[in-house]
Amino acid sequence: MAGATAGTTAAPTSAHPTADAAPAPHDVTAATHTYATLDVPVAGGRLRVGVWDPVPAPGARLDDGARRREHARLDDAGPDARPHARPDAMTVPTVLAVHGITASHRAWPAVVAALPGVRVIAPDLRGRGRSNGLPGPYGMGAHADDLAAVLDVLGIESVVALGHSMGAFVSVVLAHRHPGRVSRLVLVDGGIPLPPPAGLPPDADHDQVLRALLGPAVERLERTFADREEYRGFWRAHPAFASAWDEPWGDVVAGYVDYDLVGEAPALRPASSGAAVSADSLELYEGGPLADALAGDHPLDVPLVLLRAPRGLLDEPEALYSPEHLAAWRARLPGLRTRDVAGINHYTIIMSPPGVEAVAGETLRALAAVTSGGPGTASDEEVTA
Repeated sequence: MAGATAGTTAAPTSAHPTADAAPAPHDVTAATHTYATLDVPVAGGRLRVGVWDPVPAPGARLDDGARRREHARLDDAGPDARPHARPDAMTVPTVLAVHGITASHRAWPAVVAALPGVRVIAPDLRGRGRSNGLPGPYGMGAHADDLAAVLDVLGIESVVALGHSMGAFVSVVLAHRHPGRVSRLVLVDGGIPLPPPAGLPPDADHDQVLRALLGPAVERLERTFADREEYRGFWRAHPAFASAWDEPWGDVVAGYVDYDLVGEAPALRPASSGAAVSADSLELYEGGPLADALAGDHPLDVPLVLLRAPRGLLDEPEALYSPEHLAAWRARLPGLRTRDVAGINHYTIIMSPPGVEAVAGETLRALAAVTSGGPGTASDEEVTA
């Protein structure tokens, strides 16, 4: 099982549990997982990490060998990295869930709830969430190194990496830059170089490209909000989130939105660093660490599946990836599978019932493939070259 064995790198022992790990009032993960947060030492400071440990099934017991392995794993992790892990917990498969360019680890609860029995480790990337005070340099390589440090601290040798949007790009670079740490990749509307935004002049500068790509996401980072309700109102009016506030996961969206605010009223602001977003956006196209990972002299050799959202960042019919763009990349990457998830956009792919079902399903297939050593079961919606 991915993540069930201790890492080979000596683990730092200075991860700190945090005191602000309160879930949303109606936590969708409460029946399946416990939740805690850690601050993990990385270059320049500490990275906030959310940890969802599965609730053991009634009567679940460790055999003597599994108990010894679990105690060894916790000993390697160090005493300060254990507040979320019980010494008698079952050894479980582990997923590293990596969020998007202006998001945080609180984007994941709906998916976590659909992964009973699976441990989910989800960081706030450098410059986002409660890691927003970490300095640069940013970029996919820096984020990948931060995630490798998280795995070291938690004593985790290998994981299935699940990345949404920019988190998919980070996951690809992590798998390439730190061989052996990622057994399978589940990419959610990201991870393959983006085509240039349509309609821009050939001499467009970086700011123009950034605003064409992210639109209101960039404008939001430049605003302040009087209170949480005003910020919720911003998101309720966002065309991509109009249906996400509906049941069953309106509380997931509310928790994600509330967590994103920092500062003091009446000048609350989104947590993500504009400098981090700007720097990272430069590496979402061809070139840099992503190009090395996918098309360099020693390209990535990890099975990967990409779930495509057919609608875009504003719920527009123009998706982030066209089918033709992904078909061209399937021809270049024999290990790549792609599939569409009908009826969702770039955001609701992890915050709506059909999106969550697809993402969780592919993640469970990846975990099963790691356990069995096989390719995993292909879904009916699979698209092949």
